[in-house]
Amino acid sequence: MADYEALRARVQELAARQWDVPALEARIRRLSKDGIPRKMLDPKEMQEGREQILDRVRRHAEEYNFILKNCAQGTALALLEEFGLGSMEIIKALTPFPGVAGTGEICGGITGTLIAFGLFFGSDDRLDYEAVNRTIATSQEFIGLFAGELGHIYCGDIIEGVILGHRVNPGESEAAMVSFAGERGFEKCGLPPAIGARLAAGFMIDSLQ
Repeated sequence: MADYEALRARVQELAARQWDVPALEARIRRLSKDGIPRKMLDPKEMQEGREQILDRVRRHAEEYNFILKNCAQGTALALLEEFGLGSMEIIKALTPFPGVAGTGEICGGITGTLIAFGLFFGSDDRLDYEAVNRTIATSQEFIGLFAGELGHIYCGDIIEGVILGHRVNPGESEAAMVSFAGERGFEKCGLPPAIGARLAAGFMIDSLQ
């Protein structure tokens, strides 16, 4: 069950954080220019460093959400970078995914994670139905945990119940977007990507055993 008091305290921490914008912009430009570095994942090292990895992924998801102004991109990029997956073209493809095209639907903390899960758990063999089923089952388990942590899975509900305390759909109009930004919504909305990316990284590390 979601601990709303603790969640709102984390939201306020994000709102008050001093973000190193030049450093974050430089990191994004480097990834855009050089691509996401490939990695050879050592299961033993990943397990031994599990908590540090989870904390790093969480922090990167917060930072990338803030600098990209996009929860789906922020979530996915934190995971793809940590696990050496995909490309910046995939991040570009997630451009319309915050709240599913700004409609207030599924949170980007979920959709960004599902993209990473597809790359990590999916098979290069399109006829590998067992891999498809495993990926879907893992995704369903993840969504259940995400809902348990935040109390919601829909963008509009998360904004109302956790982030701002009232309902606003930033994608519905320019005025709504201005209002959302004025309430430090982009800073505060680092919470769902942080939770999603951290939960997802746990699934990914544990699968390497």
